Amino acid sequence: MSIKLRLTIVSFLQLFVWGAWLTTLASYGFGFKQWSGAEFGIVFSTLGLGSIIMPPISGIIADKYLNLEKLYGVHHILYGIILLFLPIIDSPSTFFWVLLLGMIFYMPTLSLSSSLTFAVLKKFNFNVIKDYPPIRVWGTIGFIVAMWCTNLFSNVNPPFSFGIGVGKAIASITNMPVECNQFYMASFFAIVLGIFSFTLPKIEPIKDESKNKTFSQIFGLDAFMLFKESKMAMFFIFSMFLGAALQLTNMYGETYIKDFENIPKYAETFVVKSANIVLSISQISETIFILAIPFFLRRYGIKKVMLFSLIAWVLRFGFFAYGDPIGSLWMIIMSNIVYGLAFDFFNISGSLFVETTTDSKIRSSAQGLFMMMTNGFGAILGSLGSGFLIDTYFTTANGKDWHNIWLTFAVYALIITVAFAILFKHKHNPKDVESFSH
Repeated sequence: MSIKLRLTIVSFLQLFVWGAWLTTLASYGFGFKQWSGAEFGIVFSTLGLGSIIMPPISGIIADKYLNLEKLYGVHHILYGIILLFLPIIDSPSTFFWVLLLGMIFYMPTLSLSSSLTFAVLKKFNFNVIKDYPPIRVWGTIGFIVAMWCTNLFSNVNPPFSFGIGVGKAIASITNMPVECNQFYMASFFAIVLGIFSFTLPKIEPIKDESKNKTFSQIFGLDAFMLFKESKMAMFFIFSMFLGAALQLTNMYGETYIKDFENIPKYAETFVVKSANIVLSISQISETIFILAIPFFLRRYGIKKVMLFSLIAWVLRFGFFAYGDPIGSLWMIIMSNIVYGLAFDFFNISGSLFVETTTDSKIRSSAQGLFMMMTNGFGAILGSLGSGFLIDTYFTTANGKDWHNIWLTFAVYALIITVAFAILFKHKHNPKDVESFSH
């Protein structure tokens, strides 16, 4: 099996085992479990807390102590095992702690998978800027397939069988309802991915032979020194604010569409009945914009690319604010299309920016730091802040005021866009991108 094919399988399963349950968690919490907005906000904050606690630590371990592919595999196996316990939990507080443990093991793999792919490509003399996006696009495809599987198998009882009866066996023991299919599916393939990762080329820690090591070098804290550079500090800070915007989409997209079923004229539309499939247009859009990243990075540089992303976030929320499943269906579709630009030009380009502007000895740590700011502090800002705002200002006896919820999010993204344009200082030089390609 070729190196690129093996990395493609890793990329596909990396997001498959997340997408299987992520976009339906709101429906699971609000609908099936009847949690409040505040309770769900706390549960969803586990993504942020997991990203703060572990990605930097895992990056340090990969840089200094343990083979990257082995660390990556262990994380996925433990994550898969923990997911099996979620369906038997009713209490949101208990669900929080168990999911948090799962996120402690999963969230670092988002940055570790990037570091692993970059390292393997470089080890076999591939061009990172050119060859990474076509591999990474399969992660998005994995997310799409997971969303479709969750939607299509949501009415299958007992829960989804994985060909060898794992899901069916668990269902017969726990007698869990169909709403739990998503967790079984993610669990099985996470364990498969963990085992498969042990077959990847060895990526050993880089040995530092220097004798007079500083405290930060001994404990692997060098990456945090990047905050001393004003450009990198601003990059990480705005990454946090962009990360908050991303969580708003993950948390509320499906619930927003499903809530249209409370309005009789929309209740039986395809959009409402197949919310997850409609939302997968976002990921389909990603597959197009990912492949465009090398061109845009070379031509415009990281600042303009991230500005494009921010503007797309404003449009994402604005289109949702005025969309509906019939007369303004085009707005819902356009919102999903611009999401591809919003996500890719931030997450993927940001990861490449970190890879191409940091020392090889701290790159896994730096990727972990990027993940900590986006899916860590950013996720907490987005989940807890939005949960409070929605419960306090946008929830009535008739349900949630989605129009003003999305408008508020659009204004938030617009403010961040203007601030980023003014405060982030970076002069683009195409040769800088090319010089780090190998």
